[in-house]
Amino acid sequence: MASSDTSLKHAVSPAEWEARVNLAATYRLTALFGWDDLVFTHISARVPGPEHHFLINPYGMMFDEITASSLVKVDLDGRKVSDSPYEINPAGFTIHSAVHAAREDAHCVMHTHSVNGVAVSVQEAGLLPLSQQSLGVLASLGYHDYEGIALNEDEKPRLVCDLGTNTYLMLRNHGLLTVGATAADAFVAMYFFEASCMIQVRAQSGGSKLTPIAQPILDGIRQQIAQVTRGTSPGALVWPGLLRRLNRMNPGYAE
Repeated sequence: MASSDTSLKHAVSPAEWEARVNLAATYRLTALFGWDDLVFTHISARVPGPEHHFLINPYGMMFDEITASSLVKVDLDGRKVSDSPYEINPAGFTIHSAVHAAREDAHCVMHTHSVNGVAVSVQEAGLLPLSQQSLGVLASLGYHDYEGIALNEDEKPRLVCDLGTNTYLMLRNHGLLTVGATAADAFVAMYFFEASCMIQVRAQSGGSKLTPIAQPILDGIRQQIAQVTRGTSPGALVWPGLLRRLNRMNPGYAE
C-alpha cells in the first residue's frame, strides 16, 4: 500500500489527484458493498487533460487496500505512461479501453462480477421490470454476448456497439458494466444495477408468480428520475455521504 512518503499528491496536477482519490474511494466502496471478485475486475477513470490517459488498479492489490497513489496511469493500449512500481492486467483493460475510446462522456467505466449480476446475466430474459430500482436501469440498458475472457481486440467494436449510448451493459454469462461522467455516477449506477439483480434473484427464489411493472410506467421513468434528483445526478447527491461512510470504515484511500 502507498504510504505518506510515497504519496503522489504533489507530483501530479490537482485535477489528476482528485480523480485518483475518487477512483480509489470507488474501489474501496466496491469492496465494502461486496461486489469485488478478489483482484479480477476493474474500474477505470480518465485523467483530466488533453492526453488520453487513464487510471486503473495495480494488478494483485485487493480493492479494499487501493490508494490514490497506487493507481497506475496508462494509455489507451494499457501501457504505463508514468513511473509506477505496480503492473496492470493488460487483458483487464481491454473492455475499458474500448469504452473509453468510443465514449467521450464515459470518464469512469466500472465492471463487476457480482454473484447477483452474473446470476441474472445467464438468464435468457435478462433483467426484468420487477422493482423500482430496475426501472432506471432498463431505460438505458444494453446486452453483450459472451465471447470468452476479454483478450480479443476484435471483440471491442461489438462491445461498443452493444453498449451504444446506454449507461448500463449486461455482459452475458460474465457480469455488469456501468459508465459515468464521474466515478460517483458510475458507482451509483452500479448500485442500482446490482440491487435490481439481487431483488430479481430473491424474487425468483420465492417460487411465486412475479408481477412485472407495466410498460407505461417504464416509459416515463426518465422524467420521474429527473424530478426526484432535482436536476442533478444521483452520484452527486449520494457521493458525499458514501465518502463519509468510507472515512468511518476504511480510511486511507486518499494517500
